[in-house]
Amino acid sequence: MSGNPVIVFDYVKKAYRNDLWRRKSVALSDLSFCVKEGEVFGIIGPNGAGKSTALKILMGFVRADNGIVTLMGQRPSRPSNHRNLGYLPENPCLYDNLTVTEHLRFAARCCKFSSRETSLRIEKILAQVDLIHAAHMPVRRYSKGMVQRAALALALVHDPDILILDEPMSGLDPLGRQLVVDIVREYKKKGNTVLFCSHILTDVERICSRIGIMNKGRLLTTTTPDELQEASFHSSIVSDSTTPLESFFLQTISTDMK
Repeated sequence: MSGNPVIVFDYVKKAYRNDLWRRKSVALSDLSFCVKEGEVFGIIGPNGAGKSTALKILMGFVRADNGIVTLMGQRPSRPSNHRNLGYLPENPCLYDNLTVTEHLRFAARCCKFSSRETSLRIEKILAQVDLIHAAHMPVRRYSKGMVQRAALALALVHDPDILILDEPMSGLDPLGRQLVVDIVREYKKKGNTVLFCSHILTDVERICSRIGIMNKGRLLTTTTPDELQEASFHSSIVSDSTTPLESFFLQTISTDMK
C-alpha cells in the first residue's frame, strides 16, 4: 500500500485506575501502527485487547498517557479533523423518540447541507442501510440490528473520507452484515480509508487490505488476505473447518499467552 499515512499510533500507552488503591489496569502498551490512505485496516483481538480504547483515543474521547496519535497529520482533538470523519461507536446511543430521518436531518444540517442536498443524502443513505421502510418510525421501536444500521447511517450522512467503525457487525443478521461489507467495499473502491475492529473474522478476511492482531494492549502482528492464502497454518487447537485468518489468529494469540 503506497498511500500516505492517514492514521498513526506511535508507542501509545493508556492505563485506567480500577480501585481506591490506585492500582492501574493497562489498556494500551506501546501500541504502534499506521493506516494509509485508501486502505481498509481491520483490528481483531480477544475481549479486553484494547481495540475500543484505541479508537476512542483516535476520536479524541480519551487521552493517551504517552505516545503520539495523529489523524491526517494532526492531533485527534483538533475539531477540523472530524469534518471528513465518520464514526460508529460500539454501543450506539440514539434519541428514542426521534426517527432515523430526524437524526439524519439534524446531522446533515450541522454539516451545512442545503435542504435539497439534505433530502437527497437522507434518501440515499436510508437505501444503503435498508431503513426506508422505517424512516418515520421512532427509534424506540427498532430492533438492535436496526439501531446499529441507523447509527451507521449517521456515520455516513456527510460522505466522509475516513470511516472509524467499532464492531460494525454487532447485532446484525447475515443480511445486515453483508450490507456493511458492501458499504465498506464501496468506500474502498472510492479510495477512502476505513479503520474498524470486529470479532467476526470471516467478514474481516473478506474486506480488509491489512489485518492487525491485538492482545493485552499491543499489536502483535499484521497480515494481508493474500499472505493468509499463500501460507498454510497447522495447529492442534484448530479444526480443518477454520478459515486461514481464524487459524492464524488462534495461533498468534496462543503463542502470545505462553
